[in-house]
Amino acid sequence: MDLRRLRYFVAVAEARSLGKAAERLRMAQPPLSVQIRKLEAEIGAPLFHRGTRGMDLTEAGQALLARAGEALALAADGAEAARAVASGRRGRLSVGYMFVLANAMLPRLIPELRRAIAGIDLDFAELSASTREARLLDRSVTVALCMPAINHPEIQVARIGAQPFMLAMPNRSPLARMSAVPIARLHGRPLIALPPPERDPASSAVAAMLRRQQVVMPIASRVETAHSAMSLVLAGEGLAILPACAKLGAPRGIVFRPLRDATDSIDIAVCWRRDSRSPLIGTFLKCAERAVAKL
Repeated sequence: MDLRRLRYFVAVAEARSLGKAAERLRMAQPPLSVQIRKLEAEIGAPLFHRGTRGMDLTEAGQALLARAGEALALAADGAEAARAVASGRRGRLSVGYMFVLANAMLPRLIPELRRAIAGIDLDFAELSASTREARLLDRSVTVALCMPAINHPEIQVARIGAQPFMLAMPNRSPLARMSAVPIARLHGRPLIALPPPERDPASSAVAAMLRRQQVVMPIASRVETAHSAMSLVLAGEGLAILPACAKLGAPRGIVFRPLRDATDSIDIAVCWRRDSRSPLIGTFLKCAERAVAKL
């Protein structure tokens, strides 16, 4: 049913006069009368009859009026919802995040997003080094908080901050008694390593730092997440070099110390598909930048 014609019908029913309804609609009376006749022909029954006090609704007209207001309200609501989503004032955003950033970023980021986009629906998905690229490419997440940035031709990257590396070790380790650990003291000690970047394994920031310092740490294990690395460190399997923000999720018994003679850091990045048209990404990026600034 034509919504415009339905709107004309409601105006006539409320005004009980073609002339008054035409005036309210800012149109001439004859075209309005034609539209009402067409609506009656479409339904197959008269909707009005002339009474002593104007145009009265027939039973068919009363039945239509009972539903017409709801239909017009739903149509208006749908149009407003579409405009709000298109302008970034409403919508659904699926956010992927790497575990190492969860405790540092999410408590700061989520309130920023709620303030910036009152009508946003948020979904969250934890990512690992091996899943983050695929989850963006298959669109199961819209935007991802990554460390380090993803290097892929179909993925756009915005670097929003960085975290210095720190040494994670059991609190019973002799190195834990130091306020800062000389990087040379790591030579020969087993390393619990995270996976290297997807497309250039030799460019791992930790590996590059150790090469530059001429420190060799044999890899005892490779794990997917900082959480897993800390579990193996706690079990005595080796040491881990992790971003400083990882200490916010450290289990009891793990301590973090800065590395002396090394100021290397790792990027925090917001990543999304280059072909994404979501208007929410720009707002997400600004909120993420504000959240990083509070770290």
